Amino acid sequence: MFGIPLPYIALAICIALFGSYRGGYHYGWQDRDNDMKLAIAKKNDEARAKEKELGEKLSDQETKLRKAQDDIVKKQSAMHELARTGRLRLPAPSCPQASASPSAAAGDTQPSQPDASELERKTIATLIDLAAEGDKAINKLNACVSAYNEVRSIVNGQ
Repeated sequence: MFGIPLPYIALAICIALFGSYRGGYHYGWQDRDNDMKLAIAKKNDEARAKEKELGEKLSDQETKLRKAQDDIVKKQSAMHELARTGRLRLPAPSCPQASASPSAAAGDTQPSQPDASELERKTIATLIDLAAEGDKAINKLNACVSAYNEVRSIVNGQ
C-alpha cells in the first residue's frame, strides 16, 4: 500500500515536529531577548534623563547654598566692622547686683587684666562668629532637606 514502512513515517513526523518546536523555541527566545534589550535601553534612557534632572536640581541647590553662605559671610564681616568701631555694644545690666563679699579697694586694680572695652569687643566678636556658624549650619541643613524633597519628588514621579 505505501512504499515506506510506517515506523519511518512516524519517525519523520516526530523529527519534523521536534525540529519545528526547537526552531520556534529558539526564535521565540531570541525575540524575547531583543524585546528585553529594547526595554532595558528605554529604561536606561529614562534613568539618564532623571539623573540629568537630579543633577540640575542639586546644582541649583548648591548655588543657592553658596549664595546664602556668601551672604552670611558679608553679614558677619559687617557686624565685625561695627564691633571694631564700637557701634555694636553689649547691653549693660540695668540693676547691678550687690556682691555678698566686701568690695576691694579702688586702688587694687590689677594692670595685667584687659580693660572692659577690649573684653567686650572680644565677646562681641565671639558671639558674631558663633551666630554666623549657626546660620551656616542652618542653611546647610535647609539646603539638604530641600534637595532631599526635590529628589524624592522626582524619583517618586510626583
